[in-house]
Amino acid sequence: MSTILNTEGSLLEIPEIREPHKFRVAIVTADWNSQVNDRLLGGALEVLKKAGLEDSMVECYRVPGAVELVYAAARIMKSPKPYNAIIAIGTVIRGDTPHFDYVCSQAADGICRLNCKGEVPVIFGVLTVNNLQEALDRAGGKLGNKGAEAAVAALRMGSFLRI
Repeated sequence: MSTILNTEGSLLEIPEIREPHKFRVAIVTADWNSQVNDRLLGGALEVLKKAGLEDSMVECYRVPGAVELVYAAARIMKSPKPYNAIIAIGTVIRGDTPHFDYVCSQAADGICRLNCKGEVPVIFGVLTVNNLQEALDRAGGKLGNKGAEAAVAALRMGSFLRI
């Protein structure tokens, strides 16, 4: 079993998928703060590949920002293509206005509501940080890659009903 460095500095095991050719994941990534989000996406894709998923089993979508992740995940959830899990990737960096609080709350609440439906697990891979350095530290920097951790969560939750 492969491992990745998680944000606690320890190693996190990448779950093995029994039939990776049947396991489908959708990843929705926000364009806002793309220098961070592209690194998170790269970490997620690396984990999914290590778990044995072929490129054809992972579909990536882009949206403008973190709030739009909720709409995209909801639409993907209703897609005729069945997914085992959806990963929402974004970064919200605190600024001088309350905008940070609203965006973080809307993204978190929206993804929570989607998960409460119990249809497809939607993984919250959204960084909510005080500054760009904190984000970079969590996007492949000294604190690991939260995108990779989100992919591990997607693998685990996507297999949840099969346990």
